[in-house]
Amino acid sequence: MKAILLLQDGTTFEGESIGASGTTIGEAVFATAMTGYQEMLTDPSFAGQLLTLTYPLIGNYGVNAQDVESGKIQVEGFIVRELCEEPSSWRSSITLREYLTQSGIVSVQGIDTRALTRHLRVSGVMMGAMSTELTRAELMNTLQSAPNYGDINFVERVSTRETHEWNGDECSALDDCPEAKCHIALIDLGIKRNIARYLAKEGCKVTILPCNASADDVMKVNPDGVVFSPGPGDPRQLKETVATMRAMIGKKPILGICLGHQMFGMAMGADIIKLKFGHRGANHPVKNLINGKVSITAQNHGYAVHPDNLSNDVIVERVNLNDGTVEGLRHKHLPIFTIQYHPEASAGPLDEGYLFKEFVDNVMAAKV
Repeated sequence: MKAILLLQDGTTFEGESIGASGTTIGEAVFATAMTGYQEMLTDPSFAGQLLTLTYPLIGNYGVNAQDVESGKIQVEGFIVRELCEEPSSWRSSITLREYLTQSGIVSVQGIDTRALTRHLRVSGVMMGAMSTELTRAELMNTLQSAPNYGDINFVERVSTRETHEWNGDECSALDDCPEAKCHIALIDLGIKRNIARYLAKEGCKVTILPCNASADDVMKVNPDGVVFSPGPGDPRQLKETVATMRAMIGKKPILGICLGHQMFGMAMGADIIKLKFGHRGANHPVKNLINGKVSITAQNHGYAVHPDNLSNDVIVERVNLNDGTVEGLRHKHLPIFTIQYHPEASAGPLDEGYLFKEFVDNVMAAKV
């Protein structure tokens, strides 16, 4: 079955459907990781987006029940150069084609993903539409009537509705979980499960709260520390969460990851900018300005903190070596630090996984 990808500027690509039939709309983006397609598909930070993978052959190790980062596929559409129809892995239970079809995800192969990526790098990410059923003219009319990506609060769509405790069922994906020594409130802006796994590995009881939780709601669960998670969309949509972040500063140790990092930046006076084509993939170099260490990181974001109006109480601790954007903030006097990238990886390098231990050390020191 033929499938069409139409971008907002009129650029059109044609390929073959490898998923569900139908029509879908989202922001067209690309990610550069060579592996980890299942983790990327289920990452809530990709909500509202048409995900293009730059590596040419995808699906060669199939799909399994362990490598998921949320309860479902989160992308709006999926684009690859070539789909592997015969995966080879003892862990595989179904093919990627079966996974996409069963999940109702409009997907396409046979598109020149290198040309598409170059176009997005030059022109910037933009809205797009994919369809197996509409003509190009019909698809353009549908796309033109759709809201822009930045106008939608995707965090409300992916966040938990109720406060609940992480059950720890998947701790063994890392190591056996030790007995809890502290209690962490994890604000769900679009969490990946590996964040909760890492916290559990460090000896934390984890309570997950919805994105609209107030500071009072957080304090009611009596945590020793607070983590603001990654998530999708424009951070400027999240005024309630920024207010919660601002109210929590000085009360508990805080770790902000990706969108949580942006929440802290906004709470401390910084502005937010939209990047031309974002950082998505598993090969982004980040430099620690304090000790000079360079790490290769997993990233998935289209917005960044602009430091010009940042409070004097905060320092820029890390920067991206590709474009100089802010990758980490640290409070000068309080046990608060945030990072723009994903220390939990999944998929990606594990260079920065130690930051969960550093955060828990901060929490334990504050308990004394």
